[in-house]
Amino acid sequence: MSTITQLPGKTAENLKKIRAGKPLVHNITNFVVMNYTANVLLATGASPVMAHAAGEVEEMVGLAGSLVLNIGTLTDRWVDAMVLAGRRATVLGRPIILDPVGAGATALRTAAARRILAETRVSVVRGNASEILSLGDAAAAGRGVDAVHAVDEAVEVAARLATSLQTTLAVTGKVDLVTDGRKAVRIANGHPLMTAVTGTGCSATAIIGAFLAVDPDPLSAAATGLACFNIAGEMAGEKAAGPGSFMINLLDALYNLRPEEVAERSRFSTA
Repeated sequence: MSTITQLPGKTAENLKKIRAGKPLVHNITNFVVMNYTANVLLATGASPVMAHAAGEVEEMVGLAGSLVLNIGTLTDRWVDAMVLAGRRATVLGRPIILDPVGAGATALRTAAARRILAETRVSVVRGNASEILSLGDAAAAGRGVDAVHAVDEAVEVAARLATSLQTTLAVTGKVDLVTDGRKAVRIANGHPLMTAVTGTGCSATAIIGAFLAVDPDPLSAAATGLACFNIAGEMAGEKAAGPGSFMINLLDALYNLRPEEVAERSRFSTA
């Protein structure tokens, strides 16, 4: 992975690569955020496709640069389709990012997230602290998509989980944490209004999917993707009067974001 001092430049480089290559990001995501996350990817420079039918997901993932799996409005059929797509992505070497929305809140959600992790090769798991904790401890409680644990409470279990699952975990909160079990990075960018709009966490996951399509290092892709998204959130918050205008300003900020801005504004530190 790039060193801490190299990450600001790497963030700018990855953003340039996305805009130049317009990678196709295959999303099997939830009804609540489908439209907004597609627009977030478009504004960033990627090409989104939302395809969840079991009959086409294996073919579609073959055309994509990465696969985003989000269990926000899961059904048994959707989980089966996610596993089909994930298995094919694993064979093809396509990076997979999992968003275990609400894991820990119900047995179905927790089991679905663990099944995907067991049957596919997930490069990055992005979730709040409660969701991440639930993947390592069946007793950890969640509350839907809302975190009831702080990021700091997930540091140790995230490192252990990342090692045991051989994946990278991105734990998002007031200060984000990305770890592969050996190295860890914190990202301090962001804005309070990001928690006032449904789908910002899911959008962060989608952004990481785009960065994974151009950066083969999951730790670097997750850290730089979150920095880019959070900086856009800061810029949107500077203009927004509330959650409604923030949503629109966030799309505009992503679209107008200049690589040199992300290099200058990014705030990385070691964990």
